Amino acid sequence: MQDETAQRILITGGSSGIGLEASKQLTQRGHRLTLLCRTAERCQETVRTLSAESEEHIKAEGIAMNLTDLKSIETGCSTILQKNEPIDTLILNAGIQNVGIKEPRLTEQGIEETFCVNHLAHQLIAMRLLPLLIKSKKPRLVITSSEVHNPISGGGRVGLPATLGTLAGLKDQKSMAMLNGQNNFDADKAYKDSKLCNILMAKHIAIKLKQSGQEIPVVAWSPGLIIPQGSGGFFRTSRQQNPIGLAVFTFVARDLLRLTETVQKAGSLLAGLADRSIYEKNGFQYISNQLIRPGKHVFKETETSHEGNNEQLGEELWTLSEHLINQKLGETP
Repeated sequence: MQDETAQRILITGGSSGIGLEASKQLTQRGHRLTLLCRTAERCQETVRTLSAESEEHIKAEGIAMNLTDLKSIETGCSTILQKNEPIDTLILNAGIQNVGIKEPRLTEQGIEETFCVNHLAHQLIAMRLLPLLIKSKKPRLVITSSEVHNPISGGGRVGLPATLGTLAGLKDQKSMAMLNGQNNFDADKAYKDSKLCNILMAKHIAIKLKQSGQEIPVVAWSPGLIIPQGSGGFFRTSRQQNPIGLAVFTFVARDLLRLTETVQKAGSLLAGLADRSIYEKNGFQYISNQLIRPGKHVFKETETSHEGNNEQLGEELWTLSEHLINQKLGETP
């Protein structure tokens, strides 16, 4: 039964994991959902899944948008812009983590995959669709990050810490596999860095909108450690390349130490961030589902890492990312 005013909500990563769970809840509340999925077939499959979960007619559509291909994103955004309909909530949620790989995986445009999917693709979507978001009477932007962006968090202390340094890798695109320019590729650090990018981008967007007199709620959040079931979603590449390592990690983190959050709970939190009135405060917020003891999480507003609060770094990241996007979109096949 609908308990909120119906909204038009766009979401990336809505076909699996916490995004799918949030999409189920949002459609059941009567919201109109646009799912940005990798392929048209994935869009259709997800809409069917959402319909099967509800006893009432749902309002959901899919638009094909492969986040590993900037030109696919540009085409999908053009389709949305042609409709010229206000977006009430934009959820930038999709993400991948390539656990255990030794060499970077490159996208169609030669960009390290984790950075492209988790950050660059979402910046391009934001660049194109923010005008439609601003047209809404009650706009909201929600970006999924992670506590691992913070080197002093539990997950952030394991392995190399998240840091972008001076963005040397992004400035010198020949070494862009690692954003801080280090020579050796580290898949875990690449993921942490991408989540730091999410924080910096969210804060930068909030600042720029405020400066232009168009301040809106911009929420970056951490769902906690999630390990979905099945072969798709967040760990899909790692399941293909390192299934034994991922199985061991899953057993230790989820079953032995009870460090993880359930997909259902995290999806519920994301759905709430998208439509609940308690998250209508203008400006930037970072809200984290923090583990306080094994099996127990608390969802609360908290501080980002020190580097995540660096406004100058956020502006430089945005500018360099925009330059890279424009360069890649301008290249001929």
